[in-house]
Amino acid sequence: MTVESTAAARKPRRASKRTSAAKKPQSAEPQLVQLLTPEGERVEHPDYSIGLSPEELRGLYRDMVLTRRFDAEATALQRQGELGLWASLLGQEAAQIGSGRALRDDDYVFPTYREHGVAWCRGVDPTNLLGMFRGVNHGGWDPNSNNFHLYTIVIGSQTLHATGYAMGVAKDGADSAVIAYFGDGASSQGDVAESFTFSAVYNAPVVFFCQNNQWAISEPTERQTRVPLYQRAQGFGFPGVRVDGNDVLACLAVTRSALERARRGEGPTLVEAFTYRMGAHTTSDDPTKYRADEERAAWEAKDPILRLRTYLEKSGHADEAFFTALEAESETLGKRVREAVRAMPDPEPLALFEHAYADGNSLVDEERAQFAAYQASFADSAEEGK
Repeated sequence: MTVESTAAARKPRRASKRTSAAKKPQSAEPQLVQLLTPEGERVEHPDYSIGLSPEELRGLYRDMVLTRRFDAEATALQRQGELGLWASLLGQEAAQIGSGRALRDDDYVFPTYREHGVAWCRGVDPTNLLGMFRGVNHGGWDPNSNNFHLYTIVIGSQTLHATGYAMGVAKDGADSAVIAYFGDGASSQGDVAESFTFSAVYNAPVVFFCQNNQWAISEPTERQTRVPLYQRAQGFGFPGVRVDGNDVLACLAVTRSALERARRGEGPTLVEAFTYRMGAHTTSDDPTKYRADEERAAWEAKDPILRLRTYLEKSGHADEAFFTALEAESETLGKRVREAVRAMPDPEPLALFEHAYADGNSLVDEERAQFAAYQASFADSAEEGK
């Protein structure tokens, strides 16, 4: 057999092997935990039941509406040049409000940079979220005042912080829990895998809340995993569950159950909130470059706010006066956010060196002096030019 014929004989086998490896596992799409259908119909689930009063249901709706309005205002401010960047949560309100309202005051939250709804639930003033994106501070709030850590830009690192904090909580003998938020893209980071390992081995009271919004910037979920994300927990020895991320009731029930499990000393849980990022990854992104309009339209029909409003109207738990008053409150919030952002003072340049070390540092002192001299040189030049 010639070299050419040998190569020809091998080619089909190689192609077949590659094709086989590229195929996704042949398994049925997993069922979502769902308590409220996209049509606004209330349904029951055998493992996750929840009973909420009409007032509590209206409260969840109010949370989502005001969070969306704040988010839209921030996007507009960025487009007007008032913010350097903004990461929108549009479409993910139910995942954030549902999980955020499942928390107790003594629980601790480690967010990414998109958890504006969770911040709202923790009582962080929305205007404080905008300072970092305007470039006037590095966070804008005291994490320990609300048990809500500063936003984390490094992808996935907050899961390590959460795991370490949860291990400390367990050693202290407290019955509080910790929750770490991250996205489907972050699930590919080594930090997340390390967090899963440590939390499982040390039985840490932490909930890993993955908002699978289908896109890690321009990379679809199938580039992150060949199995549903929640199933990854099995390999680390703790349970995972997929919940309808556009169903605020299901997100509340599932997260509450996972937090209670952590408090009982039963270790971590991975919650995959199956949702969709309706807007751009950030305001520097253009999603029309990589995803189809039909895809967005299909998810618009599952809108988390619309489905809860439909349920409230059908069940008679909210009347038109409630929605009208909420619209007025939304307008007031938007105005307050605009005014607050435009009134933010520019920081003093030398403030850059403050709080780098709790007790000071000689190198930082030297750098501060050099930078001060550099700044002063501009004033000297201006004076000489007169």
